Amino acid sequence: MLQPLDRVRLVVDCMGGDHGPSVTLPACRAFLDSHPQAELVLVGTAQALAPAAGWPRCTQVVASEVVAMDDPVEVALRKKRDSSMRVAISQLKPGESGQAAADACVSAGNTGALMAVARYVLKTFEGIDRPAIAAMLPNQQGGFTHVLDLGANVDCTAEHLLQFAVMGSALVSALDGNEQPTVGLLNIGEEAIKGSEEIKRAGELLRAAGGAGQINFYGNVEGNDIFKGTTALVVCDGFVGNVLLKTSEGLAGMLSQMIKQEFTRSPLSKLAALVALPVLNRFKARIDHRRYSGGALLGLRGLVFKAHGSSDAYAFERAMARAYDAARNRLLDRVHQRIRNTLAAPAVVDAEAAAAEPPAKAA
Repeated sequence: MLQPLDRVRLVVDCMGGDHGPSVTLPACRAFLDSHPQAELVLVGTAQALAPAAGWPRCTQVVASEVVAMDDPVEVALRKKRDSSMRVAISQLKPGESGQAAADACVSAGNTGALMAVARYVLKTFEGIDRPAIAAMLPNQQGGFTHVLDLGANVDCTAEHLLQFAVMGSALVSALDGNEQPTVGLLNIGEEAIKGSEEIKRAGELLRAAGGAGQINFYGNVEGNDIFKGTTALVVCDGFVGNVLLKTSEGLAGMLSQMIKQEFTRSPLSKLAALVALPVLNRFKARIDHRRYSGGALLGLRGLVFKAHGSSDAYAFERAMARAYDAARNRLLDRVHQRIRNTLAAPAVVDAEAAAAEPPAKAA
């Protein structure tokens, strides 16, 4: 059993996102107040970081460039080598002593640029072809369902989906303390015969890993199972996952707006709203996507967390808290351990070979 870290140091890209330091610095201040065991490394321009001078448990690293939200990936990767995003991610690389300057990085910057720069600077673990973005969605049981990939990879093979299941299982174990989380494969039906050929092949690989006790595979799940909380983790490709995420956020916003409209339609409904205000506030809090801010970029040799570009201070602080919990519970070590134990295991290798082998010809 991996023991939690006593102290955690987060590095923050203070320039990323739609609002930059006007959001990230207040979030960092609030985070320091609520996490007395944490330390921060703030990265940004000297002018932007000036208000944070003298903060306790906080150091600063100056960067001369900023990756804009509309910058192409090539610009972030090749031209802006001293950007706050790249400098922040570089703090996760081990130095000459073998230790990194920080345990996890948080940014609200350009998603494509963040993924590309993080992959270039940190590299992926052996056995992982592509990093994936994992986040949480609320479910009706009062908890969360973890879902990946949410947009990093549009086209995924069956092997990629198996890798996502392994990394996602490590994430759930680190954040929720569930060492054997159930894993569902998102599909158009529960039956194994449904779905595209790639999805059916992914099901074969996941069932083989589940049968060998390497992951806790539940089987196919449908979209509504995410919000029922049928499984702790749901695996899908990035195209489907991103559509799912944006649709759920849009639905939550629409429901809040519709309820507000109905309760302000007449004087009587306004009076009813006053009576129901405690219930309405609890409902609003449960579907507030800001509570679930902080998507983990899994598969990298360093912990990187992505906050929404439009995050306010509360949402960015929640992303920082998510990164803190992951680092404290040694998510990186858990991912590496599961990769070694699962992806190289004989049952998985045999299933991959069987799936790739052409069918025998009839005599």
